[in-house]
Amino acid sequence: MPGLLLDTLNGKRGDRVPLWLMRQAGRYLPEYRALREEKGGFLAMAYDSEAACEITLQPIERFGFDGAILFSDILIVPHAMGQHLEFLAGEGPKLSPPLVEAELDGLAPDRSRYDPIYETVRLCRQRLGADTTMLGFAGSPWTVATYMVAGEGSRDQHEARAMAYRDPLKLDAILDRIVAETIEYLSGQIESGAEAVQLFDSWAGSLAPDEFERLVIAPNARIVAALRAKHPDTPVIGFPKGAGEKLPAYARETGVQAVGVDETIDPAWTARELPAGMPVQGNFDPLLLLAGSDRLEARARVILEAFADRPHVFNLGHGIDRRTPIEHVERLIAVVRAFEG
Repeated sequence: MPGLLLDTLNGKRGDRVPLWLMRQAGRYLPEYRALREEKGGFLAMAYDSEAACEITLQPIERFGFDGAILFSDILIVPHAMGQHLEFLAGEGPKLSPPLVEAELDGLAPDRSRYDPIYETVRLCRQRLGADTTMLGFAGSPWTVATYMVAGEGSRDQHEARAMAYRDPLKLDAILDRIVAETIEYLSGQIESGAEAVQLFDSWAGSLAPDEFERLVIAPNARIVAALRAKHPDTPVIGFPKGAGEKLPAYARETGVQAVGVDETIDPAWTARELPAGMPVQGNFDPLLLLAGSDRLEARARVILEAFADRPHVFNLGHGIDRRTPIEHVERLIAVVRAFEG
């Protein structure tokens, strides 16, 4: 039988609101930190299927979340496309050569880099209970392109945004390749046992409206259409962080079955403006979870009540902060589990 989370993503409302948290498998957990101390760097763990599965399951074993999100990274796709990937302490991920100064055709693709990720999904699905949904994911083309073009993350995605105006054909070619790889990668995750997948567009909010339509909505729509043709029973969650007033157009035009909402958007407005009956995910502020003030319970209830008339997956507006105390997570879970909408 499908779990509560999967039912909700398919448009059904259950007797309670399902819950999972973005980046729930990670550094805020002492068991994760202990395993990383033993295993080494982030990328080595992501490619170690046994370790990655253990990390994926850690928050399920501790908190009993309704969904297990694959432990991996959105930059696996550019790594498989042929860019060199490394994670430097204190600096974050680095991709080389950056495509602002190199050509896509000069890269040597290696799709075997997806294989350990697929094995992680298989192991996790085997070890999870039937009522816990296995979630796969990939970065959306625009967000992945910003890293590939600049070779690293940035505050304003300057290099990729400038390329969109200066050399749109080059950026389009990069996005086209990412779209094709993402379809392949997510399809492989689904065939390995992922029951729903999420497209993370962490930098969608940096674009002007016409560029958002071209660089966010259009590429994601192609991915969703291809996945629905190959895997019609697998929901796709689209999460365009920072989309703001462009969120309803994203929800209508990409074809995603559910939409993730960041913490900057009023949940009441979201409930009113999104297509009727569309499942929504979000949108608790990760910094309020970190702070754990007396506003934690009240804000959680505001979100729960705003989305009480549609299928709702409770989640954060982005990833959990690594400094978040365990007891704050437990407080949040208690509020969500006690809610009767």
